[in-house]
Amino acid sequence: MATYQQIFKDKKDFEEQYRAACQAELGKTFEQCSLLEQFQVLAKLVASKGNAQLPVSHTTDEKKVYYFSLEFLIGPLLDNYLINYGARDLVADAMKDMGSDLDAVCRQEVDPGLGNGGLGRLAACFLASMAHNGIAGYGNGMRYRYGLFHQDIEGGRQVETTDNWLANGFPWETRKDASAVLVRFNGHVVRHEGADGKYWFTEEGGDLVRAVPYDVPIIGYAGKVVNKLRLWSAEPASEDFDLDAFNDGDYAKANKFRSDVEAISTILYPNDAGEHGRLLRLKQEYLFVSAGLQTILRTYEKEYGPKWEDLGKHVCVHTNDTHPAMCGPELMRILVDEKGVDFDLAFKIAHETVSFTNHTVMPEALEKWPINTFRNLLPRLYMFIEEIDRRWRDGLSEKLAEGANWNDVLRNTAILWDGQVRMANLSIIFSHSVNGVSALHSDILKRETFHDFAQMEPGLFNNKTNGVTHRRFLREANPSYSKIITEAIGEGWLNDADELKKLEAFESDASFLSSMDEAKKVNKERLAAYVKETSGIVLDTNMVFDVQVKRFHAYKRQLLSVFKVLDLRNRILDDPNFEIQPTAFIFSGKAAQSYTFAKEVIRLINSLADVVNNDSRVNEKIRVAFVPNFAVSNAQYIYSAADISEQISLAGTEASGTSNMKLMMNGALTLGTLDGSNVEISELVGPENIKIFGMKTEEVEELQRSGRYYAWDMYNNDRGRIGRIVDQLTDGTLANLSGNFESVHDHLMVENDPYLVMADFHSYVRAWEELTAGYSDRAAWNKSALHNTANAGFFSSDRTIAEYTADIWHI
Repeated sequence: MATYQQIFKDKKDFEEQYRAACQAELGKTFEQCSLLEQFQVLAKLVASKGNAQLPVSHTTDEKKVYYFSLEFLIGPLLDNYLINYGARDLVADAMKDMGSDLDAVCRQEVDPGLGNGGLGRLAACFLASMAHNGIAGYGNGMRYRYGLFHQDIEGGRQVETTDNWLANGFPWETRKDASAVLVRFNGHVVRHEGADGKYWFTEEGGDLVRAVPYDVPIIGYAGKVVNKLRLWSAEPASEDFDLDAFNDGDYAKANKFRSDVEAISTILYPNDAGEHGRLLRLKQEYLFVSAGLQTILRTYEKEYGPKWEDLGKHVCVHTNDTHPAMCGPELMRILVDEKGVDFDLAFKIAHETVSFTNHTVMPEALEKWPINTFRNLLPRLYMFIEEIDRRWRDGLSEKLAEGANWNDVLRNTAILWDGQVRMANLSIIFSHSVNGVSALHSDILKRETFHDFAQMEPGLFNNKTNGVTHRRFLREANPSYSKIITEAIGEGWLNDADELKKLEAFESDASFLSSMDEAKKVNKERLAAYVKETSGIVLDTNMVFDVQVKRFHAYKRQLLSVFKVLDLRNRILDDPNFEIQPTAFIFSGKAAQSYTFAKEVIRLINSLADVVNNDSRVNEKIRVAFVPNFAVSNAQYIYSAADISEQISLAGTEASGTSNMKLMMNGALTLGTLDGSNVEISELVGPENIKIFGMKTEEVEELQRSGRYYAWDMYNNDRGRIGRIVDQLTDGTLANLSGNFESVHDHLMVENDPYLVMADFHSYVRAWEELTAGYSDRAAWNKSALHNTANAGFFSSDRTIAEYTADIWHI
């Protein structure tokens, strides 16, 4: 049994502290507080316990990890932190005695708008696991005023509205004005030369922005280690207020500079369809990189003095994807221009300190910036990048693998090419470690995406299969299932996810499998109530819950799911005796604001739901629901209720996936391609406990290379099923809610089905039919589901962080 850091001695102690906090914070008695106020006071009380531990969680000489990520999708924290402190049951009982309900209070907490999808949720899981594993690990990101966006569905369409997550404040954060730093944009570089002939550079002019940090405690399991997430907000460095403009009534002009500066930290991923949006995003990336590094070096110098050559022995700067790619050159800039370090030594220090995780296999998704845009905004930083690129080119001949062509390798590896600054190449050249996030993904990086880098320096690349924190996505998300797990094997699994393996002993235990059924029923009823409340759709909890929840993108192939549901509808209408296992198909996820195709697929799903759910001929066998505004909180409802986890990306396109891990932990059976971490899931659970379909990566690559794939052949050779579905996109079948889907039709037929939806269609539908056919044998189904949970320990982020710690950060 875990030994927890005790924050409340007993119920009486908690009640006394809580009542006193209500009076101190709000000047009210507990009974006078609304549910929202009860949450705010309780969160501040718990946060104060974590903040009190921050100075003593680590010793000064511990190696520190700074995890740079543009996203940290941390989710609601109160429930999670009470679990980590081992205080949830105590607090729940005490609040019940006080006339309140902890669950209702926890529901008052909003999802902090600090991330979009898997990238940000992974970063949050890693912070939690660093605290659990005892690592001095600190997050470094942006404090977005409005987050990504709140997704509403109107007429079937995604409508983006302001995600005002800070409207009622954020009780977990502490503003640290004394730690603010200055960041410069659009300055000019001045060259200075001394009497001894030595020269140096300074930046002058431009716009100075004050980066102000807000710290959020990251409380590890058992509460013994508390780290922090530092989030940066942009403010004017000086009050540049145009009084004359204000007096003339031009209030917008009077506040223009403040507005321009504050826009940097206003929203996550501003629409980059226009130049202004791209420039704003580049400012975001530089601000949190520069501000974070300035703070790191300030802390290091206080602890160790100006021993910059030893920085890599005491500090790790880990970059999560290419958004923080400027960490390497910015670290060099500060060392050279502000600390007087020699250029060559500064590069050596940066290389020893910085490491990089890549999250995509698709070259078109690798971040690039126009050289002119970059150079105008960050002229001094560009000089460092230009010089490192020049040295890379000059030394390339010595690095070439045998038989490699110099021109081809340069084209693939240079930082500056074709008028662009290529951020992935920048990240690789500055890093001592580059890792992928699943075995398949890492293999593709070395074999395809970064082939030339891997040929020249094979030891640079390694794999670190992603993980998720099981304490949130199983214990917190699924209390009914977690309860029977703990009763069966004890609570050691919360500390060590490998202990879930003990559940294999219960795979033939009829009583345990029956309890699983009851737990799943509770979760389905909870999700069904939420779906009815948010979308008006009524789900039958006796149906299979088939779930596909993730960011919307063509390669994730939500469109393939639509094809399956339309095919089932058509076959039911053609043959009323056609029997399938009654199934509810549940979708959720957001599409980027400027990603028209992905938004059209969301509209298509909602139109399909309207057609299916309102047709009595089919709605007893199939139903469709779209859950709006996918976030950590409602994701937990979905993961715990799912029977089937759809992971159907085109093989070779998904780097890892983490929803597959969360769903597997909760006992959902995976229906998927051999893509991303589905490969590892398949190896762990065995072929009888997962359903794999479709082409493998090498088959996809061969088909694409051959040029022999024609969408019109697929259409013409199967007019009865594939052709019929394609026609239904434009013949009015799905038009009642908001019109036809010509652009989706053109994506398939004019663009030649780029993600091979039609090529994998028949294999996919057969696999689904075979999988769902076994659902009626509840004992066999639950045995397989339990086997998935029992083997999910490998996908704990605790394991992933242990591997980072040993192999990359060398702690």
